[in-house]
This record gives sequence, C-alpha cells and structure tokens, in this order.
Amino acid sequence: MFRFLRRRDADTPAPVQADPAAEAAERAATFWAWWDENLPEIASALGDGEPQRIENLVADAVAGVHPDLTFSIEHGEKAAFALVISSQADPDLRPYTDAWMAAAPAADTLWEYHDSVPAVPDPTQVTVNLRGEKYPLEQVRVAAQVDEAEGLVDVAVYHPGFGALDDAARRALTFLPLDAALGERLAADRLGRVETAEAEPDGAIGLLELRELVRELDRNAQ
Repeated sequence: MFRFLRRRDADTPAPVQADPAAEAAERAATFWAWWDENLPEIASALGDGEPQRIENLVADAVAGVHPDLTFSIEHGEKAAFALVISSQADPDLRPYTDAWMAAAPAADTLWEYHDSVPAVPDPTQVTVNLRGEKYPLEQVRVAAQVDEAEGLVDVAVYHPGFGALDDAARRALTFLPLDAALGERLAADRLGRVETAEAEPDGAIGLLELRELVRELDRNAQ
C-alpha cells in the first residue's frame, strides 16, 4: 500500500469561487487530462516499487482539484492499484470530489478510482496496532440504534482491549473499526452519535452485521 495522504501546505490559500460546481468540473477535467498524460510515468514508478518518484507530482495535481483534499494510492479491490481522494467528510469539498469522480475514466485491470476512503472488504480480518499492541477488529462489538426518521444509526462501540488504552487511543479504536466497516462516505452520511462502551452492550452485533444494517438504511433512504 502506498499511502501518501497529502494535502496542500498550510500557507497555500484555498480557492474562493462564485460557482463551485462549475469550477469543480473544470478542475476535474484538468486533473484527468494530466492523469492521462502522466499515467505511464506513474505506472513505471509504482512498478519499480518507488512511489516517492511521483508523490509530489500527484499531490500537486490533486491540489489543483482542491488544496484541502487528501489522496492515497493503494492496492485496488479489483484492479492492481486504486487512486483515492478524500474530503475527510467535509461537506464543502463534496462538489470537488463528486466532479472528480464523475469525470473519472472507467476502471480497468490496472486502476480503479474512489472519491472517499472505501470500506475494507472484510474488517473482521483487520488488526489495528496501537501503542505497540495488536487489537483484532473481529473482537469489536457494536450496539446500534436506528433512527428511521433521521436516516441515522447511533452506535456504541466496544472492544475488550479498551481497558488498557488511554482516552485518545480508545477514541481511535472506536472510530477506526467504523471506517473500516463502512468506508468514509457511508460512515459520514449514516452514523449519528458515536460512543465508546466500557462493557459489551446487550444485543451488540459485529462489524459485518453493522455494515449490512447501515447499508440497508442507506438504500431505503435514497
């Protein structure tokens, strides 16, 4: 996995546009023209195992879509590689990620494209390393309360390793499983209140069951 998670320098001002949708579409078109031209160089660097050769090139091109976007190049779910850009759940950046994705080329065997960090195929097979210790996500249990009217799911997350963690690490281990199970966009759209449970809640479910519950809610809310 080649995770850059790069964004603009802090002293680079974000663009101010009267028509974000039109500007986003124009910037997306510019990016994909650049991508097509530079794809051989990008593929060569990744094939050689030297992603640092193209890190700054891709970072500058993504910043051209919007300076506050982050990106990563990862192993794809179906393709060899995946280019992922993320608004990190900032609604003001959605027009830019939406336009970027709408203009993206079709996925092929080499590349696929995502406008938010995707869900892990099976989060129960993931182990998180925190403070030098390993925490299998298959041990995560979640109490989920659906609010049909709001189209949201309130959750309380439990892991048996919580007791050995400080508040910051416990909070990280609360949110990481949710992002892994749901992906960035679905988690942002459909999760309401998120709490850390000190003991396993009654009627708690696993991450795969939570995924199905939230996806079903999302389908019904469309």
